[in-house]
Formats: sequence, structure tokens, C-alpha cells
Amino acid sequence: MTAIRAVLIAAGAAAGAFGISLLLGLGQRNLIATVEWLAGGVVLHDGIVGPAVIAAAFVVGRVFRGRVPAAVIVGGIVLATVTVVAIPVLGRFGQRPDNTTLLDGSYGVGWLVFAGLTLLLVLALVVRGRRTSGRADEGGGHGTGPGRR
Repeated sequence: MTAIRAVLIAAGAAAGAFGISLLLGLGQRNLIATVEWLAGGVVLHDGIVGPAVIAAAFVVGRVFRGRVPAAVIVGGIVLATVTVVAIPVLGRFGQRPDNTTLLDGSYGVGWLVFAGLTLLLVLALVVRGRRTSGRADEGGGHGTGPGRR
């Protein structure tokens, strides 16, 4: 094990121990709520999100038969993940009338900007990929690239 790896492991263990000590100091009620929240995340992921992603991948694979560019798949995963994480903010769950500073931003606009930028990046990568693959096919596959003489 390298010295840097040992230092990083020790720092991570120390940070984890500090976090656990803070959590234990918040009382039994908060500890139970945290365990419930963590368990709910596992159940939500393994019971709903995971199977939904597998089902979507299966359907996309059947419908498009492997013709979906990797950029589209990655962009879809990124957009879906950020959207799921943003649901509480977009729905303004937790907003309280006695504290107007909670959830006071234009989160829907921010999500739309993020989604638009993600889609533009995916489109640019797909177009770039098609141009690159078109160039490779033009010479009949007998180019002078790396490893060819």
C-alpha cells in the first residue's frame, strides 16, 4: 500500500468517525430517522429505480437494436438522476410559511437550463461521433492511423 493511499484511507476513516460521533450526539430520535432515511433510499433504489433503469435499457435495446449512441444513454442517465434528486426542490417540499428563505429560488428554471445544456451536449457528441465514424469509413478502413504501416 502506498503512503498516499494510507493517508487517504486514514483521513476518510477519521472523517467517517467524526460524522458518526456527530450523529450519535444528536439523540436517539435523529438516529432512528437517519436509519429510516438510509433504509428508504436502499429500498427506493433497489425496488424502484434499479428495476426501472433495467426495464428502460431492455426496451431501448429492443426498440433500437444497439443503434443508440453511448452519449444518448449517458445523457439520459445523468438527466434522470439529477431530476430524481431535484424532485423535493422542484416540488418545494419542505417549504414553510414562517421561513420565506427556504426554497425561494427559481429551481424549475435552473433545472430547465441544466436539462437544455445536457441535451445540447448529447447532441454535440452524437453529431461529432457521426462525423468521426464517417471519416473512418471513407478510406475503406485502410488509414495510416496508429499501428498501421
